[in-house]
Amino acid sequence: MTRVVVTGGGTGIGRAAARLFALDGAEVVIVGRRAGVLEEVAAGLRPATVRTVVADLAETAGAERVLAALPDGPVDVFVNNAGGVDRAKQPGLAGYAESFRRTLDTNLFSAAVLTEALWPRLARPGARVVNVSSVAARRGGADGYTAAKAGMIGWSQGLARKGGPDGILVNTVAPGYVEDTEFFDPSGRSVRHDALVADTLLGRAGVPGDIASVIHFLASPGAAWITGQVFDINGGSVLGR
Repeated sequence: MTRVVVTGGGTGIGRAAARLFALDGAEVVIVGRRAGVLEEVAAGLRPATVRTVVADLAETAGAERVLAALPDGPVDVFVNNAGGVDRAKQPGLAGYAESFRRTLDTNLFSAAVLTEALWPRLARPGARVVNVSSVAARRGGADGYTAAKAGMIGWSQGLARKGGPDGILVNTVAPGYVEDTEFFDPSGRSVRHDALVADTLLGRAGVPGDIASVIHFLASPGAAWITGQVFDINGGSVLGR
């Protein structure tokens, strides 16, 4: 049975990706910080084989917890989707530094450390690693989220070089504005919703399934000669180059 690990699997893009792999009959391991949310997702995916791991991946102990929870055998697909913006709890320069550092930890550090922990367990040959960056990495911005997501692209390309000789394929997806996630507000919408939609060529926001379908493809036999690439999925808000 194919084994898939999805971080940030309790909501949004991660949840949609986990569902597609479960429908394939894969064993899906979903990782997140909230037990209740993960169990709700798992219940919706059964009778597929679903495991949940509660872990804060911004801490090294979180990666160790995921590794310890995995049953014996290789990991065939690994989706680094966990992320978000960690808002400052204090004003001024100290607050900026706190938010920047924690956002790096939440997005880039978490992905790097868990990938390092799981690397020996990745199937050889044939494992697929898909890292979730952001359109922010393409647009630029003076904030920790943009820095983390831009860093993920360069780091992912280095992983692709590292994994190539073992047949491990590593690619990155860079979503644009996606509704129905917890990234924005409780309704799943940005306060800039209308402006962000108007910025696309297709006149609509993305939904988690738009991104999950590309992640699913990158784990499929049809993507067997694709590695080290960045897939911009943004409805045309930023044109490819």
